[in-house]
Amino acid sequence: QVQLVESGGGLVEAGGSLRLSCAASGRAFSDYAMAWFRQTPGKEREFVAGINWSGGTTHYADSVKGRFTISRDNAENTGYLQMNILKPEDTAVYYCAAGPSLNLARPGKDYGMDYWGKGTLVTVSS
Repeated sequence: QVQLVESGGGLVEAGGSLRLSCAASGRAFSDYAMAWFRQTPGKEREFVAGINWSGGTTHYADSVKGRFTISRDNAENTGYLQMNILKPEDTAVYYCAAGPSLNLARPGKDYGMDYWGKGTLVTVSS
């Protein structure tokens, strides 16, 4: 069982940066892949970035590639999402998720994620 708590959201102007953190509790976190998703009112939750258990493999949505960086520190049971050059369209509630593996063949099933945080709000003003 894994519990996830996001933090680091807030209000930022376009072009600014934020770093989101995902604190995990429970055993075997290092055995899980981790991902970030985001959702705005009236829209489906969308995949943002994912990382495997070792941190050696990452995957990004085209909309954020080159601007966002996902990372993790298994020793501290914490995942991160560094967001740079933020745009108003990045405004959303961001969720941290974890699962046995990042299944790129199952985007409709949240890439196989099983555990979810409650989200943290990121607002980017123009």
